[in-house]
This record gives sequence, C-alpha cells and structure tokens, in this order.
Amino acid sequence: MKKAFITDCEGPVSKNDNAFETAAHFIPHGARLFTVISRYDDALADALKRPNYKPGSTLKFIMPFLKAYGVTDSDMKKFSAQTLILISDAKEALEHARKMAYAFIVSTSYEHYIAAVCKTIGFPFENTYCTRASLDKYRITETEIALYKQLAKTISRMPLIEIPQKANSLQDFSPRDRKTIERLDQIFFEELAKTCAGKMFSEIDPVGGSEKAEAIRDAAKQFGFSLRDVMYVGDSITDEEAFKLVRKNGGLAVAFNGNHYAVRNAEIAVLSESSFATAAIADIFSRLDKQETLEAVAEWNLETLETLHIDKNLLARLFASPPETPPKVKIVTPENMEALAEESSKFRKKVRGETVGGLA
Repeated sequence: MKKAFITDCEGPVSKNDNAFETAAHFIPHGARLFTVISRYDDALADALKRPNYKPGSTLKFIMPFLKAYGVTDSDMKKFSAQTLILISDAKEALEHARKMAYAFIVSTSYEHYIAAVCKTIGFPFENTYCTRASLDKYRITETEIALYKQLAKTISRMPLIEIPQKANSLQDFSPRDRKTIERLDQIFFEELAKTCAGKMFSEIDPVGGSEKAEAIRDAAKQFGFSLRDVMYVGDSITDEEAFKLVRKNGGLAVAFNGNHYAVRNAEIAVLSESSFATAAIADIFSRLDKQETLEAVAEWNLETLETLHIDKNLLARLFASPPETPPKVKIVTPENMEALAEESSKFRKKVRGETVGGLA
C-alpha cells in the first residue's frame, strides 16, 4: 500500500515565521508584541495546559492588531510571496517525496503564506491544511481601532514570560510573570471578547495541536492510507499531537531542526540545512517498514544508504553538503534526548535566525 509523507511547513520546508514577520512589518513594535503573545501562548498550552486551549493561538490573537493597522488579505499575500525563504532543496525534496508517497503539508501558518509556498514550489494547495483567516471579512469601528492600537502598545511593553521547567500551575511562575499572564487573560478573554476581535477569535481556528492530528486523520480517510504508513515531519510545539498520533498508530515521527518540544516527541532527529535528509528517510520508509527504517537510520552513512537502493541523484546531493555542516540524523533515545534537544534547538537558530528559531 502507498504510504504518506506529511510535513509541517515553517521549519521543515521554509525558514520563515510568517506570522511573526507579518506582525513585525505592519505593526509598530510588532516583533515584541508577537513574541510576548507567543510566550503567553506557550505558557497556556505547555505549562498550564488550559482546557480547550490549542497551541498556535498566537495567530488568531494577533489578527485584531493587524486589522487595526489597516492590513488587508492582499497585503498579507503580497508580503508572504516577497519574503518567502525556503529551506535548501525543499522543492526537490518534496518532488521526490511525491513520487513515492501521498504528500501533504499541515501547517499552523496563515493560508496566504501557504498559498505563496505552494505556488513557488509547485505543490498542490488542495493537499494542504492551514489556518484559514480573512482580514477583509471583518469590519471594526474607529473606537475598536483605537482600543486595539492602545492594547498593542500595552502588550509590547510587557516582560517576556519565563516558563519554569516542569511548571504546571500559575503558582509555579514568578510573581512578575503571574501578573503578565493574568493581565493577558483579561485582555484576550474579557476585554477583546466584547469587540469584533471576539468574533475573530471564535471563527479563526488555527491548525495547531489537535487540529494537526485531525488533519492527518482526514487525509488518511480521504486517500485510504493507514496511520501506521504515515511519516510526519515537524519542528515545534504545534506538532506534538501529530507526533503522538502517528507514533501511537505505528507511524514514523521525525523532528527536523526541532526545538525541545519536537525532539522529545520524535523518534528521529534531523539537523540539516537541506531537506534532502528527510527525503532520504521518506525514500526508505516508502519501501520498508518502520523498524527497518529505524535500523537504517541508526547506521546513517553513504555506504549503508547505497545498499538500500535510494535514488542515486538524491544520495549524491545529500552527501555533497559542505564538510563543516553535514546532515546529522539520529535516533532519539531516553539517553540522548535532552542533549539532542539542546543541540537541535541551537542548530534551529543557526538555520532560521536567532529570533525566529527561538520561537516555540
């Protein structure tokens, strides 16, 4: 039976954090605004595990502020296309994966950005799952515009929340950070809920966390493949549920330049400036079972991969990387997990930049 290659976009396919970059470009002090909200998002999703809260909600929280500063859907599409930066060899790697397996992109990113990615790499947009959101459909009053702009200033001046290791309640945070979380709760779940932003929050459903897992189920149902035949590639907290679903059902979970959230939930960690490493793993997985794939990855070298009859052009490109930055491919074990997570997080920042690479 034909298998499936399913990948996140930002990280495994592109270097951007499009929502961050969009906020930074269109909103005064937007980079800081986005980062404060993103840390708040992580705190609610990872540490506090707020009921019915999903990772990636930063994308809907930022929308009222974009609207207040006059951003349109056309602006977002144009900006996405102009600023798109692909991971090296992403286009060729996805083309190779599509020859061997059903291929899908499952991303928290806005649809404007995913459409730009698909157009650039020639990937079918209908084989993507992403955050559907239209700024043009909402009408806000002058009073709301003033409120959103004032709150944007207020939030951008807040301290960045530091999430303590093993935190699981508000009391585990510092007094300063508890105050920040409580104030942001008021802003997003009380004050903005009474305005047009409340409608945005209820209608915009970011594809993060459980929605990524549901997207995998939907693709499997539509195309008739089993979850055990899925290779999923991700890099962040929004991929945790997808990783767990795939692993639980016997599929393969791969972290590509992942942060600690991704590496701790993956079976294979890839550290690479090129997408060819994941394409090679997909090549193996498309023909062998999961255990045989893991055994092959455990002996990751040119000689071993040649015996598996992987496409010769792919192997030539894969091992043509500069010697100072060869792809690193490792099985994640309880013994090496934390060291790998630390190394991968640092490499992620090298590839995507310190600011974007530091976002969860």
